[in-house]
Amino acid sequence: MSLLLFVIFVVWLINIFDRVLYSLHMMQLEMYENDKYMNWLTNNKVNVHGPKSNILVITSVIFVVLYMFYPYNSTILMLSWSAIGLYVASYRKYESKKPLVMTDRAKRLFIVTLTLAVVDFILVVLLTKWIAGEIYYIPISAFILSLSIYYGTYYIIGGVWLLNPIEKSINNRFYIQAQDKIKRLEDLIVVGITGSYGKTSTKFITSEILEQKFKTFKTPGSYNTPMGVSKVINEDLNDSYNVFVVELGAERMGEIKKMTKLVTPDIGIITSIGPCHLETFKTLDNIAKTKYELIEGLSGDGWAIFNYDNEYVKKLADMTYIKKILYGLKNPNDLDVYAEDIVTNMDGSTFTLNIKGKGSVECKTKLLGKHNVLNILAGAATGYVLGMSLVQIACGIEKIEPIQHRLQLIYPGTGVIIIDDAFNSNPDGAAAALEVLSEFRNNRKVIVTPGMIGLGDVEYKENKELGRGIAKVCDIAILVGEVRTQAIKEGLVDADFDRENIFIVKSLKESEMVLKTLLRQGDVVLFENDLPDTYNEA
Repeated sequence: MSLLLFVIFVVWLINIFDRVLYSLHMMQLEMYENDKYMNWLTNNKVNVHGPKSNILVITSVIFVVLYMFYPYNSTILMLSWSAIGLYVASYRKYESKKPLVMTDRAKRLFIVTLTLAVVDFILVVLLTKWIAGEIYYIPISAFILSLSIYYGTYYIIGGVWLLNPIEKSINNRFYIQAQDKIKRLEDLIVVGITGSYGKTSTKFITSEILEQKFKTFKTPGSYNTPMGVSKVINEDLNDSYNVFVVELGAERMGEIKKMTKLVTPDIGIITSIGPCHLETFKTLDNIAKTKYELIEGLSGDGWAIFNYDNEYVKKLADMTYIKKILYGLKNPNDLDVYAEDIVTNMDGSTFTLNIKGKGSVECKTKLLGKHNVLNILAGAATGYVLGMSLVQIACGIEKIEPIQHRLQLIYPGTGVIIIDDAFNSNPDGAAAALEVLSEFRNNRKVIVTPGMIGLGDVEYKENKELGRGIAKVCDIAILVGEVRTQAIKEGLVDADFDRENIFIVKSLKESEMVLKTLLRQGDVVLFENDLPDTYNEA
C-alpha cells in the first residue's frame, strides 16, 4: 500500500509542480498582489484549471463510485489513475511572451507554495485514512488529490499570504537603502516623469537630450515601481552621474508620493492624464491627484513641467504656483516650449522648436508621429531648465533612436514593413499609431491588435472607437482574442469595414500564421499592443 501511495504522490507532484510554476508566472505578472491575481483567476477559467485536468476529476469520481459498490483491486485502480494523471501532465506546456524570471522572491514563493501543497497532500491522506478507513482511503484520497490538481493554481495565494510580512521587510530595507543613497548624492539632479502614458518614451528622449551636456543615468525599460527603482539605485547609480531620470508609475493613490519620498525629484514632468488603470483608480480625478503627487513631492526649489495640450494636465498646471514650464503643440501663445512647422513622414519628423526667451531651432528626429514630437518637447523643456543651449538640445533630438515596441519601424528584408507599437496601447497612443500608418498612402495597411486594457468602464467604448479608427485607415484587421476584441469588431462593422477582411485569431502566434497567407510585398503591418500572458485566450 505504501508503494502505491508513493506512486500516487509522484504523479500528483508532477502535476502540482507544473501548476505551481504556472501560477508563479501569472502571480509575478500580477506584481505578487493577491487581489490582482484572484481577479485573473475569475476571468481566466480555462487557463486556471489547465487543459484536460477535468478528465482526472471525472475519472476519479467514476473510480470512487465503482470501488464503493464493487470493491476491486486498488492497485489496478490507482495505476489507472496514475496513467491518466501522467496523460494530463503531458498537456501542461504553455507558451509565454514574457518568461518567468526566477528572482530571489520568486524562488522563495515557489518553495513555500510547493511546501504548502505537499503539506496539503499529507493532510488529505491522513484525514481520509482516519475518516474513511483502510479500505477506502486510497481511492477517496485520489479523488480529493485530483481536485487539488484541478485547483492547483490557488495554492500560490496562500504562499503569497504567508510570505507577505517577510517580503515587506525585505522591500522596506531595500527602499531605505536606496533612499539613503540618493540623499548622499547631494549634487545629483533628479528628473521625475509620470503620466498615464508617454512616460517611458519621454524618459528615453529626455535622457538622450540631457546626455549632450550631462552624464545622465535613467531607469531601464519600464522600471517604475518603488522596488524596481530601489534596485536600480542600489545596484547601478553612482556619484559619476550628474542627472538621474526616473520614471514614476502608479496603479493606486499614494504610490507616486512614495516614489517622490524615495528619489526627491528636482524636476517633475507630467506627460498625460487619461483612462489608464481605471480598475484601481476608479476615476480620472483620482488619476490626476495621484500624478500631481509628483509636483507636491518636488524639492524646495523644484521645477514643474506640464503637457499643456492635455486637458487634465492643463488643470493641474493652472493650479500650480511654483516654477513651471508649459509645453505643447496647441495654442503657442500660452506655452513656454512648443513646436511649429511639423512635417511627419515614414522617416520621422522635422519641426521648429521654440523656447520663449531663448529662441528657435530647426530639429529633425527619427521618431514617428506628432505625439513623439510632443514627448520631445518635454525633454527639450528639461534641457532648457538645466541651462542647455538650443544647439545642444537640437543635437540631442537628432540622436534619439526609435524606442523598442513604441512605433518602431522595422524592415525585415521581406518587402513588408513592420511598425512595432506593441507596448501598452491606450486611446491616444492607438490614434497616433493609426495616424502614422496612414502616412503610408500607397501601401496596403494591416493591423494586428488585441485591443486596449485597463480602461475600466470606458474600455468597451474606447475599443469600439478604435475599431472605427481602424476602418478609416486599414485594409485588413487581424484581431487577437475573440472575446477581448468584440468591441473592435463592432466598431469595424459599424463603419462598414469589409467583413471578409476581418480575421479573428486566438493568439499572436496564430496571427503570424494568418499573416503568412495574406502578406505581399509593399504591405505595412502595424502591431498595436501585445497583452501580457495573463490575458491569453488560447
